[in-house]
Amino acid sequence: MNRLKDRIALVTGAASGIGKGIAIAFAREGADLVIADRVAQERAAEVIAGVMGHGREALFWQTDVSDERSVRSMAEAALGRFGRVDILVNNAGIFTESLIENLSIEDWDRVMNVNLRGVFLCTRALIGQMLERRDGRIINIASQLGQIGGKSVGHYSASKAGVIGLTKSLAREVSLRGVLVNAIAPGPIETPLLASETEEWRSGKLAELPIGRFGTVDEVTPTAVLLASAEGSYYVGQTLGPNGGDVML
Repeated sequence: MNRLKDRIALVTGAASGIGKGIAIAFAREGADLVIADRVAQERAAEVIAGVMGHGREALFWQTDVSDERSVRSMAEAALGRFGRVDILVNNAGIFTESLIENLSIEDWDRVMNVNLRGVFLCTRALIGQMLERRDGRIINIASQLGQIGGKSVGHYSASKAGVIGLTKSLAREVSLRGVLVNAIAPGPIETPLLASETEEWRSGKLAELPIGRFGTVDEVTPTAVLLASAEGSYYVGQTLGPNGGDVML
């Protein structure tokens, strides 16, 4: 239960869903947390309480990961409070549905800005201090849709495929300098993001899954703990897939 003892982790999109689960799982393993989310602090009360309930510190910072100034403020606050960030989990993301033929440029840009630009901005803001110490972990939350695509989710799939590509490229750049970069590509997980999808999409996706059900957050968090801990020290540029069989490699 101490695989992350005294480590400092920053999780974006941590007020709910997978991000919330990862933050609490990290605290359970001994990490202090920076909880970054675009919602107001009161909407992050559960995750803050969950972290503190394990006897760990929790700093909340309202952050728009698509905005450079907001990300810079988040990084400064985290480093000001804890002095370093050992683990960065780029989890913040949004989801919308549209056929490409009907997709507005505004919707394309909005999804790309949060899901892909946000990963870049947060990584750029915090990787320098990891490289200086030759110690750090970056975990990017992608999606199985970034591996196989999906009808009516071309923009979302493209953003997550970009996350996977960025993960591999960054891993090649920094692994010799002590920073390990990997991705997790969950299948459909019961979160507010999944709840926002249409019933038609949900029923169609459910029929495709070999396991016959959607996953839970608790079935994703152990992968994040593995990649953040000493036990994940030989994973470099990998995309791990708790996806219920939707992708088989």
